[in-house]
Amino acid sequence: MIPLAQLTAPDIDYAGLSPLIALTAGACVTLMVGLFRGRVVELLVAVATLVTLAVATCLSIWQLGENKSIIEGALRIDDFALTLDFVFFAAAAATVLLSLERPPTHRTREGDYYALLLASVTGMVVLASANNLIVLFIGIELLSIPLYVMCAGRALKRERLEAGLKYLVIGSVGSATLLYGLAMIYGATGATDFVLIAQRIVENDVVGDPLLLTGIALALTGLAFKASVAPFHQWTPDVYQGAPTPVTAFMAVATKTAAFAILLRFLYVALGPAVDDWDIAVGVLGAVTIVVGNVGAIGQDSLKRMLAWSGVAQAGYMLAGVAVGSELGLKSVVFYLLVYLFMNLAAFAVVIARERETALGDSIESIQGIGAERPLLAWPLTISMLALAGLPGTAGFIGKFFLIEAAVEGDFTWLGVMIVVGTMISLVYYLRVVAAVWMRPSPVAVPAIAGGSPEADADPSARVTLVVGVAALMAAASIFFGIVPSPLLDLASDALGSYGYS
Repeated sequence: MIPLAQLTAPDIDYAGLSPLIALTAGACVTLMVGLFRGRVVELLVAVATLVTLAVATCLSIWQLGENKSIIEGALRIDDFALTLDFVFFAAAAATVLLSLERPPTHRTREGDYYALLLASVTGMVVLASANNLIVLFIGIELLSIPLYVMCAGRALKRERLEAGLKYLVIGSVGSATLLYGLAMIYGATGATDFVLIAQRIVENDVVGDPLLLTGIALALTGLAFKASVAPFHQWTPDVYQGAPTPVTAFMAVATKTAAFAILLRFLYVALGPAVDDWDIAVGVLGAVTIVVGNVGAIGQDSLKRMLAWSGVAQAGYMLAGVAVGSELGLKSVVFYLLVYLFMNLAAFAVVIARERETALGDSIESIQGIGAERPLLAWPLTISMLALAGLPGTAGFIGKFFLIEAAVEGDFTWLGVMIVVGTMISLVYYLRVVAAVWMRPSPVAVPAIAGGSPEADADPSARVTLVVGVAALMAAASIFFGIVPSPLLDLASDALGSYGYS
């Protein structure tokens, strides 16, 4: 036995852990404050959540450039993870603002809701920094479990409970599949640390080993569930439509970003030596996802379901950059994840506004004629649709351009062609929304009736001020970074500098 006097405490890097500490403390404070009742308390917990996210953002900025491993190498605090953390924080802050102005009949335990939101963000931060198989799985679960509750919560509506249950069941299947795959990778290499796994693959010459290949396949399947990659996307349209729309907006942006963050680190740090065993498979998954997502979106009358299928297609575009694996390919994926935040949140903010202004819910009829009646909503929605379609002058165009260039340079020209084909197909449903906004008359007056739709409000103009602001800000960012993309491109380049590129 080691004498007690010789035992030394482990070195804990509190600076590196500071964003996680801030998020955890903020979740606890928010939960405790939320035990009280009253409108003031509702605003207080929202402010506490925003303050927590602001503090975590400042601490992350403080850690930029450190590029270090902490907790015995289990977490990697580098510019790659910290850059994507900003997406999580921004998406969560937007979700808070989108959740504030809602009908009084839908109020519930605010502390629970915002604490779950912060807990999910904490899981995303852990996942983006994960450098170990065990931490990877912990991050996935910490990310997912709060979202299961958030999808079903806030009101005992049948569609919401159904969405939460579907997400729970299918998400659990995805997590179990991922865990089986990670166990097999550990069995083939005898290591859980990403860097050590890569070393063991080379040293033990297990490239092509059936156990390793099976583990890679199962792990990719589990992560594909989280990223809404076809054919593991079946849950996405139903859950997106049934969940509260602010929660759907958060999931659409932040969950996908977290899934791609760990996918990039896991594949290229841990499984880099076995790249020839999975690059073509990832490329094929990307091509299938592009086709399935774009075809599935055609004819959808629900805007949330249309955006869900659109999100599937967008995942396919980003998989092209993952499959290529070049510096340009990975830089394109990081850039696209950054601008995806703006493009998607602008669209979801308009959907939320119309849910509260009309009794038509998220039907495409709810946005007909708003070009003349509600230009402050019409322009953000139009810009988001054009950006998601990848038209010139928007950030989406720049992202797709670099993804196509990376595919061609990396000898995946067929994937570049698939991105172009997918973009052409997507114009069918994106321009359908634009046409409804500007070229179709407003439906026969359907006033918002409290209880008439999940988000309807008796006063259409009283509860969308913040929502309109979020929509306008995100749409403006989609245009700005389409014209001046260099700040985000530089940010993506700096992120990859810590990831192994200079």
